[in-house]
Amino acid sequence: MVEPGGGETLGKVRTRKVKVLAKQIKELHGSKVSASFEENKRLVRQVLEGRFSKRLSNRVAGYLCALVKRELKAKAASEAAAQAEAVGEGVSQQS
Repeated sequence: MVEPGGGETLGKVRTRKVKVLAKQIKELHGSKVSASFEENKRLVRQVLEGRFSKRLSNRVAGYLCALVKRELKAKAASEAAAQAEAVGEGVSQQS
């Protein structure tokens, strides 16, 4: 995250419990976690089975969504960098 005015937004504050639960669910059910809040909400409720409040379940689902989106964004950026590097090598070889 960058300082205000630097083009990026500040992150949300989440409790340790939300982060720990989300990371555990992601490790155990990684293939089922998606960028869709609704799908993650169903998964979280299924995994937690009513042991936690609806509010906490929604927060965990939202954090899972944010984690997946962050991973997708990082993956896209690395692929774009690799593609730009490949294009740059092709240009320098032609010169």
